[in-house]
Amino acid sequence: MMVMKEYPAQGAVTDDLEITRSLVVPATELHWRFSRSSGPGGQGVNTTDSRVQLAVNISALPALSPEQIESIRTRLAHRLVDGVITVTASDSRSQLRNRWAARARMSALLRNALLIEPRKRLPTTATMGSRRRRLEDKKQRAQTKNLRKKPEI
Repeated sequence: MMVMKEYPAQGAVTDDLEITRSLVVPATELHWRFSRSSGPGGQGVNTTDSRVQLAVNISALPALSPEQIESIRTRLAHRLVDGVITVTASDSRSQLRNRWAARARMSALLRNALLIEPRKRLPTTATMGSRRRRLEDKKQRAQTKNLRKKPEI
């Protein structure tokens, strides 16, 4: 059984790219390239440009603060070429589906690069009171289990 993914209306592909609720990449900053895909497509693979490349220049994004730009540059340094990050999609036979896949990958990539790492937990020692309560609870459980035993004759 084949499961079809739901994709928005055809004209919506050129809209802005939403990374988070407060961060949106304008459609003018998205640079699309199309080429022939080596993936599925049968005989049509040689004639249709279904492979999609989506590129975004990180330093040219007006919605990002300098700290966010630096965060993206450090975390995605291995994927950046002259400050431009590129995502490719050729999973589907349809160019439209590949465009949506590229948008989703770019959005997830930038969202993960902007995540703030949680603070590391500082190891602490147990307090005297917590140790005492733990031992009292252990004694209480042991006493309850001893009461469940058959009496010895």
